[in-house]
Amino acid sequence: MKLFSKLKSDFFSAKEQEEIKEAIRHAEKKTSGEIRIFIDHHEDVLGPLEKAEIVFYHLKMEATVHRNAVLIYIALKNKTFALYGDQGIHERVGSSYWNRLCDDLGKHFREDYMRDGLIQCINELGIALSEHFPYECDDKNELPEDIIFGHDAIK
Repeated sequence: MKLFSKLKSDFFSAKEQEEIKEAIRHAEKKTSGEIRIFIDHHEDVLGPLEKAEIVFYHLKMEATVHRNAVLIYIALKNKTFALYGDQGIHERVGSSYWNRLCDDLGKHFREDYMRDGLIQCINELGIALSEHFPYECDDKNELPEDIIFGHDAIK
């Protein structure tokens, strides 16, 4: 499904990137869960969910203590995306939750409200993660709050 029209060169400005990273930091303040974004510039024969799973494990996101990390994967050339949640969070929220989030994010992407859609998705993820995996005083930030650009990052 083709969902967005922006080219990689203008996908996110530096300001938008910082706003998205700030949304991740804010969402993670109330949870032990982790959220990351990967933007792939290369076309792939795999579907977005399959590619998201490969990237998720390559980035070692399954290594969180509670298995509660979530990857937002965006494939620019294919114009598709996927949300990939690790075992801990998936067992608690189920497929209908992921489907609803994907529907909402897809709507934003189709209307070219990329930043807004991602921030809303991150906020929703933060709510679910904090409900099921609330922050505890000994929690550590296990993964960086960054946006990873490109296929080169997973070679």
